Amino acid sequence: MTAPVLEGRRALVVGAGSGIGRAVAERFTAEGAAVVAVERDEAKCAALRAALPGVDVVQGDACEAAVNHDAVDRCRELHGGLDVLVHCVGIFDFYRPLDAVAEDAFDDAFDEMFSVNVRAAMHGVRAALPELRRSRGCIVLTESTSAYRPGRGGALYISTKFAVRGLRIALAHDLAPEVRVNSVAPGGTVGTRLTGAQSLGLDRQHLDGPDRAASIAARVPLQVALSGEDHAWSYLFLASPMSRGMTGTVLHSDGGAGVKS
Repeated sequence: MTAPVLEGRRALVVGAGSGIGRAVAERFTAEGAAVVAVERDEAKCAALRAALPGVDVVQGDACEAAVNHDAVDRCRELHGGLDVLVHCVGIFDFYRPLDAVAEDAFDDAFDEMFSVNVRAAMHGVRAALPELRRSRGCIVLTESTSAYRPGRGGALYISTKFAVRGLRIALAHDLAPEVRVNSVAPGGTVGTRLTGAQSLGLDRQHLDGPDRAASIAARVPLQVALSGEDHAWSYLFLASPMSRGMTGTVLHSDGGAGVKS
C-alpha cells in the first residue's frame, strides 16, 4: 500500500476555518500531515475542532505578528517543528471600481485589503522561516486568477493579488535553496464563504449564491465550477515531495481560464 503523500510532514494552514483553507486542512490531514490551523472566527474554530479533532486550532487574527508566532510555537511544541506553511487568508472588494470607493473610506479600505491579503502572508512567512529553514520546507501562497486576468475583482483586490504574486517570486529567489515557495491561483470557486472588506460595508456579503456555479462554469473552457476541495489537490502537490524541483511556480486551478480567447 502506498504511504500517504504527507506522512510525517508538519503543516501550518492559516485561514483554515472555511473555503479553500478548510479543504486544505482536511486534505493534508487525510494525507498524513500533522496540522496546526489558524482561524480568526470563533464559530469556525469550533466547527474545525469538531470536524478535525486531530488538528490543533489557534484562534486569532493572522494580520497580527504575535498570532503567527504563537501558531509556529504550537507547531514546535506539538510536532517538533514545521515543514509546510500554507496561507489562505483573504477578503474581497466585490468588483468595486476604484472611483466608486468613497473618498472618506479609501484609506481605510486600502489598509484593510492590504493588511488581510498581503501583510498577513508576510507575517506568516516571517514567523515560520526559522523552522522552515531548519526543515528545508516549503511555502504555498494563495494568489488568484484576478492577478492574471482582468475583470475578476476591483482595483483594490486585484492589486493585493498582484502583490502576493510578487511576494512569491521574491521569496522563491531569496529563500532558495533552503525553502521552496510556490502559489496556487484559484479561479472562481463555489462554497468559499469569501467575505468583503468591513471598511467598504461588505463584511456581511459572501461570494456565493444560487447561480454562482453555473456562472463560473459558463466562463471557463472546461465548463466546471471548482470547489475548495478541487483546489486542495494543487496545494497538496506543491506541499509534497512530488514538487521538490519546483520553486517560484504558480498552479492555475481555474478551469482553463488562461486559454480562453
